[in-house]
Amino acid sequence: MDIALLIKAALMGIVEGLTEFLPVSSTGHLILAASLLDFTGGSLTPEKIKAFEISIQTGAIMAIVLLYWEKLSNVVIGLNHDVNARKFALNVLVGFMPAVVLGLTFGKKVQAALFVPTVVASTFIIGGLIILWAENRKNVVVRVHEVDDMSMMDALKIGVVQCLAFVPGTSRSGSTIIGGMLFGLSRKAATEYTFFLAIPTLFGAGAYSLLKVRQSLVMADLPLFGVGFLFSFLAAWVCIRWLIRYVSTHSFVVFAWYRIAFGILIFATAYFNLVQWKD
Repeated sequence: MDIALLIKAALMGIVEGLTEFLPVSSTGHLILAASLLDFTGGSLTPEKIKAFEISIQTGAIMAIVLLYWEKLSNVVIGLNHDVNARKFALNVLVGFMPAVVLGLTFGKKVQAALFVPTVVASTFIIGGLIILWAENRKNVVVRVHEVDDMSMMDALKIGVVQCLAFVPGTSRSGSTIIGGMLFGLSRKAATEYTFFLAIPTLFGAGAYSLLKVRQSLVMADLPLFGVGFLFSFLAAWVCIRWLIRYVSTHSFVVFAWYRIAFGILIFATAYFNLVQWKD
């Protein structure tokens, strides 16, 4: 295996791990990183690139699973006898279902139609403005302080908002975190629910995509996927632990300005043909 390609895989994994759970859109950052690293311009086929994306996404999800292992294992063990465990599992399932229904029905068509630089850049900037608005509201009433206090309707509403992420550049995490805050969740509860909702959502999307490209994979690809998985896992582990501490004392305003700046960067790189955003 080409050492240079493994280094690129490690860097791509780090980008995925650092951006998957922040309200900044991991997809936009992966496109930019792939272009700068010439990751998609080498010997990798589109199918193998898709499989690699699944591997680094899985690494990021595993960081959540391990960080919240005690919580998740208690839920699984308590499904037969613990009302709170069943409520938590049901809320995650309810939040997951809109993405399944709308994703299978419209997801591919939406992405094919809207994955153009102007849309990606615009959603980055609009998302940043929405975060600024959400964080600067006056007299905000917080109804739900902990994830376990969420109702099924809270979960459903956040699940519907998560579907906005089918529009490129929107950010799944950004949609669910800010949506949760607008629906009355505390910043911490909205962020943690986003983590838990990511487990079935990203695992499900990854498994579905993997089934479509499985015929093109060979054992020689394992080092590439393994390196990407490992570095994505490590980066996500660090990012999640930092984010939970950060949201307890800070707002998301800094991410709003970052999104606006990144959107302007997309417009500039697309205008001067420096990055192939449609790829």
